[in-house]
Amino acid sequence: MNSPHPTVSDLHQTLARYDREIVGEKFHTGRYELRYFSWGTGEPVLLVHGMCDTTRSFAMLMMALVDRGYRVIGYELANGKDDDANLGNYRHEDFVHDLVALLDHLNLSETNIMGSSFGSTVTLRALAMFPNRFRNGVVQGGFPRRPLIRIERGLARIGRYWPWRMEDLPIRNTVMAKLEQQQFVGCPDEVFQFLIECSGLTPIRAASLRGLMIDTLDLRPLLPKIRTPLLMIGGDRDALVPKYLEEEVIAGVPSAKRIEFQPCGHYPQYTMPAPMAEAMDTFFQE
Repeated sequence: MNSPHPTVSDLHQTLARYDREIVGEKFHTGRYELRYFSWGTGEPVLLVHGMCDTTRSFAMLMMALVDRGYRVIGYELANGKDDDANLGNYRHEDFVHDLVALLDHLNLSETNIMGSSFGSTVTLRALAMFPNRFRNGVVQGGFPRRPLIRIERGLARIGRYWPWRMEDLPIRNTVMAKLEQQQFVGCPDEVFQFLIECSGLTPIRAASLRGLMIDTLDLRPLLPKIRTPLLMIGGDRDALVPKYLEEEVIAGVPSAKRIEFQPCGHYPQYTMPAPMAEAMDTFFQE
């Protein structure tokens, strides 16, 4: 039986192809200089990354979708460090307006959309606010609310004032190995190191402000407005988003259905990219 997890060769081949084929572009939304790229041809799929992600985090998933005949569009959320964004005045709704500005810039009247973790909240709000712009929605590790625990809230409040990137924190790798590595069971260590590399690029202030944003966020009143077909992808050992929060989306969105990957944590874009692409493709074809 073939493993659902990528090999070291899979990762290296994907990154070589990503670096060779991706051409970055940018435009100013009026709130920030949005960096994006389009990869492949065919039916479009817009990817919205998570709190400490970059578009590169989804390289293996994106390549699998491209090879299935999709045009994948990735973009960077406003970070306030090198993109002219004023994060102090940035609201959760602004993520959605900038997403739609990208669709307008690309002359896309309609697209599929996939949001991961924090990106799932942007996706859910977008589906509620602009239903006619989306054919299908997918959320991975999705939630309508996720109040922070006290230590998370305290660190986020402090982190608002730090000018560094996540990779600059001195004990970050040790802490991540203790908290996250068990979610990569079955994968070579290089895949976990890829997570550390990608998430390390995130400015600490941006991650902190996104965290404080979700601390008070509650999208449950918007969920009944979502009529777009919605697929939820969860992991049986997700240590970051409790299953009851995913179930709140199921309860609130009439069209939602959920599938669960096993063994899988919060990061199937790293640990199970091929099965994730297959599930999305199957859903889009229904």
